[in-house]
Amino acid sequence: MQALVSQNSDEIISKESKDHYIIDNILQTTLNEEISELFLQANDCVDDENFLDALNFYDLILKKDSKHISALIDKGITLQNLGRIKSAIRCYDEALIISPDNLDALINKGSAFHLNEQYLDAIDCYDMALQIDAKCSMALAYKGLSLGESGKLSEAIIISKKHYLLTNIMIWHKFLKILLKNS
Repeated sequence: MQALVSQNSDEIISKESKDHYIIDNILQTTLNEEISELFLQANDCVDDENFLDALNFYDLILKKDSKHISALIDKGITLQNLGRIKSAIRCYDEALIISPDNLDALINKGSAFHLNEQYLDAIDCYDMALQIDAKCSMALAYKGLSLGESGKLSEAIIISKKHYLLTNIMIWHKFLKILLKNS
């Protein structure tokens, strides 16, 4: 009798676990759909240069998922467009706490520092991005700009040449792949 009760308990627990899993999946799917819709609305606002409304949509997303990397970064970009550089940097910092190797957060944080004329901080961000991806074209280009603005012209030229060469190599690589594919 004891074994039968135990077996029935395990079956009930197993069924409850499956039901819980199904409910969690449905809730997650619904949440993802809500967040996707909010992103579409935020993007429409950004396209119309209605940045304040876009911020409201990003805040709604972050209320549903406080660790949503894309929302944090896009909110930072929107704040940057509004000239609220310190707030933008805080958004990028939050994203980097969650995802320390996020190139978008690092590059945008560097760009915010650059706009604030904090060129050495910007260069640090680009250097971190380049440690993650040595061929990151955007980090190379922006680092060259920040070096130039900070008066380090010879270094800026070297970095700009690396960016130029890397970009041309990438273009030629894509071109050759297309040629080979069409041959």
